[in-house]
Amino acid sequence: MAPRTLDRRSFLRVSSLAGGGLLLATCLEPLAGPLAPALEAAGEFMPNAFIKVTADGLVTIVAKNPEVGQGIKTMLPMILADEFDVDWSAIRLEQADLNEAVYGRQNAGGSTATPTNWDPLRKAGAVARHLMVQAAAQTWNVAASECTTASGRVHHKASNRSLGYGELAAKAATLPVPDPNTVALKDPKDYRIIGQPIKAVGVPDIVVGKPVFSIDFTLPGMLWAVFEKCPVHGGTVASANLDVVKAMPGVRHAFTVEPRGDLTALAGGVAIVADTWWQAKTARDKLVVTWNEGPTAAQSSAGFAAKADELFAKGPAFTLSRLGDSDAALAGAVKKVEATYAYPFISHAPLEPQNCLASFKDGAVELWSPSQTPERGRQAVAQTLGIAPEKITTHLLRAGGGFGRRLTNDFAVEAAWISKVIGAPVKLQWTREDDMRHDFYRPGGFHKLTGGLDASGRLAAWSGHFVSYGEGQTFIQSANMPGTEFPAGFVPTWHLGASTQPCGVPTGAMRAPRSNAVAFVYQSFLDELAHAAGKDPVQFRLDLLRVPRSLPAGVMNDGFDGPRMARVLETVAARAGWGTKTLPKGTAQGVAFYYSHRGYFAHVAEVSVGPDKAVRVHKVWVVGDIGRQVINPSSAENQAQGCVIDGLSQMMTQAITIEKGRTVQSNFTNYQLLRMRQAPPVVDVHFVLSDHAPTGLGEPALPPILPAVCNAIFTATGDRVRSLPLANHGYRWL
Repeated sequence: MAPRTLDRRSFLRVSSLAGGGLLLATCLEPLAGPLAPALEAAGEFMPNAFIKVTADGLVTIVAKNPEVGQGIKTMLPMILADEFDVDWSAIRLEQADLNEAVYGRQNAGGSTATPTNWDPLRKAGAVARHLMVQAAAQTWNVAASECTTASGRVHHKASNRSLGYGELAAKAATLPVPDPNTVALKDPKDYRIIGQPIKAVGVPDIVVGKPVFSIDFTLPGMLWAVFEKCPVHGGTVASANLDVVKAMPGVRHAFTVEPRGDLTALAGGVAIVADTWWQAKTARDKLVVTWNEGPTAAQSSAGFAAKADELFAKGPAFTLSRLGDSDAALAGAVKKVEATYAYPFISHAPLEPQNCLASFKDGAVELWSPSQTPERGRQAVAQTLGIAPEKITTHLLRAGGGFGRRLTNDFAVEAAWISKVIGAPVKLQWTREDDMRHDFYRPGGFHKLTGGLDASGRLAAWSGHFVSYGEGQTFIQSANMPGTEFPAGFVPTWHLGASTQPCGVPTGAMRAPRSNAVAFVYQSFLDELAHAAGKDPVQFRLDLLRVPRSLPAGVMNDGFDGPRMARVLETVAARAGWGTKTLPKGTAQGVAFYYSHRGYFAHVAEVSVGPDKAVRVHKVWVVGDIGRQVINPSSAENQAQGCVIDGLSQMMTQAITIEKGRTVQSNFTNYQLLRMRQAPPVVDVHFVLSDHAPTGLGEPALPPILPAVCNAIFTATGDRVRSLPLANHGYRWL
């Protein structure tokens, strides 16, 4: 979605509420359509507003983005509440429905929520505070400059008077809305909520097992559906024993679904609808389908690897970026280091499998969805069903993890299609096996790297050949990489080329897309170069980071700031006692850094490896720079620690293997997550504050952990791991 220009009319609107309240709505384009008259009408509660104040003083703040475990339902309202100057304990939070005309972009992905909403939400809160001050000043006939606010009240110190926001709401709702760019924002030193560790909304309910997730949501009278798809990605139904299935207890419908669009929309399969999910699942067990498997049936993980070797032998098919003559520089290098790296497809594996409740009636659809991109889902449903997007209402439900899987809305399209066919509300519930075998996987990839060192041990030349998936110079989803990947721009000469091979396996973004894989390769190879140069791995990286960056014409700058990363790297090394500790035999520290999603992170992992290749991560130090303000330190620490656990979980055993176009893995028995006993006892998180606007951190703290652990394994054992998962090399968690 292209960014929209904010103006005074389209940014803020204020309405009155019945009983003397105030409703502050924030929107990114002029209101139109069926919502406009309702919002303009006095006396109606509209859920498409950020702040509502009723006459009794109750303040309701709407959380606009989907909550998928990243704490956004708490963090964004914190910004509004602080600028509005109300106590956190005095507000009520409500989850918004989908309405991007009012709220702006509503999604969860790319660590974009903080940088996108930091300024707009502060301005919205400041405008609401300004209106309360103006209302009080007019009531008392005093200058607004003489008034202050605190804890949801306006104070006039000179006369020792105060009024609560509820008492002022009716009058404030009649005042003209100022240009938000002219309203003074709080000085950070006056923040009372921002910067404080606030417990995430919903945690108490989650701890006691209350039904707060999308998987728990039901409606009276709804039916349950399961959807069987071809085990070969992209295959379609040739025939099915529908009569047998329809005769099963509780089954209401069983029918073939023809594909519409690509796999992100409606795949081919068989839908079974029953009175209960168990009845639908039991009937599915009796389903016998003959499939048209299609061309992907000829593809496999082994075939992809063999093709990569063939492409490496031919050399890059095209160039992503180049500076100088790297071939000549490598030929003249005092020492040359070469290595080939690889990583597999992996699954998102959220704990909550995909699900959605849909109700099609009178040409309109109502969805209850755990989507990370609900607007994209609305458009996909509209296109597949052949109805206008305005005919679709989407309620945002809390998701039990997403990690990028719920950026794709195939589950919502399936539920809506089934509901349209049967003419009744239906809850589509995938199984764990569905979720793992029909994921949009993090793509695998292959890298052949060469580095040249000069007489002083500095990196003088770099050449990389990246083999990925696609056609010609077009990569499939999330299978590309930028030409600016560090150390591009910090080395006198470099070349990054690429080749692609066809792939019918569905792929998509996964937490820190591309970065979660490329960091393992590039930061591991930098470690190889440091050891080959006889240099300390931290110092080797610092020497590179302090070189003024130079990118060739035509290569888009990704904004990477070398000195900023150097500060993060120096800080994590100091906190970990890098180079100052005497560690037991078989124990070592490894270091790595990475820049992604506007966040700067460096990790040091302290790891021991036993004689039987049993690995124990004893402690991880994490240092990040996400700008001048950490909005919710509690959530920030949680996200960074979660990134470490997620990365460790990926690296040991996780791999999606393709055989004859099918995904081999099916459940946590053969796709294992990290166990609590295997997790490091301590993940020390520290944030370096810098003079930059705040950015997100749901993703950038993940990439460095994989190479940090692998680099520690090398230092401890001399074994350089160049492909994942570690289990393929005989390693296991202790």
